[in-house]
Amino acid sequence: MIEIDYASPAGFFAGRRLGGSISGPRYKRFDSMAEAIRFAIEELPGSQLRGAILEVRGARFGSSEIRSLYDAAHYPLPRRAA
Repeated sequence: MIEIDYASPAGFFAGRRLGGSISGPRYKRFDSMAEAIRFAIEELPGSQLRGAILEVRGARFGSSEIRSLYDAAHYPLPRRAA
């Protein structure tokens, strides 16, 4: 099991939108894993989250894992109100 450090720097690779087009930057660097996760869940359209990869210290997380990290009780940032 990988120990999750939400303060670690992270790279985020966005997935393609439906139809194969890319909207916005394909890669983005974040100062913390928590910020990258928040961007992925709260800012990206769901179609672009599919196929996305979060990379932290050599570990890679897919879209379902990104969602799980956001939903985890120990996620350190406030979540957007639903």
